[in-house]
Amino acid sequence: MTRPQPIVFLVDVDNTLLDNDRIQQDLKDHLEQSFGVSARERYWAILEDLFATLGYRDYIGALQRFRVEHPREVELLSMSSFLMDYPFADRLYPRALDVLKHLRGFGPTVVLSDGDVVFQPRKVEHAGISKVVAGHVLIYIHKEAALDDVERRYPAEHYVLVDDKMRILAAVKQFWRERVTTVFARQGSFARDVKAVGALPPADMTIEHIGDLLDHDLSRLHAV
Repeated sequence: MTRPQPIVFLVDVDNTLLDNDRIQQDLKDHLEQSFGVSARERYWAILEDLFATLGYRDYIGALQRFRVEHPREVELLSMSSFLMDYPFADRLYPRALDVLKHLRGFGPTVVLSDGDVVFQPRKVEHAGISKVVAGHVLIYIHKEAALDDVERRYPAEHYVLVDDKMRILAAVKQFWRERVTTVFARQGSFARDVKAVGALPPADMTIEHIGDLLDHDLSRLHAV
């Protein structure tokens, strides 16, 4: 049996390491420019419907459903290239990769994300994130429901979770309690939803930018 590490860092991707709001806006702009406003709105409606059902945004699945509605518009195939060839590394928040390197100096660092089985792994790989964490990437359908599996794979006496979603932080805190330090990265649309954030218990620590962790004494995080 693997001996637990003193501390393991778990870091989210969308709007924590990557500016996912910007990626979504680029996608909306491309849809409108290439196929028109109605196509953009319809695709996004399908995407949001899937999000409500799945709990994550299935960009490829939404594109497939959109194509079913327009079977003769072969031009839609270009959208898959836009998604798969998107320059994700250009949307990394400042110093995001430096933070991952820094965290690894204190303990095993694992990317912990939600998403589909195609687009999300590609995003993580092509942004350079996977390489920096030496392939330690976990992508679940609902990560807050898979913490027992996280613990099985990366046993630790203490965890530090960095995420932009207060809902996730609260759920993980409830599961691990004093064994986790939750760090709220106040970036992106979810983090700026004052009503949603205010309805949940505060995180153990709040940072304005992911790069702020470079200036924090990480050796003391377990005591927060």
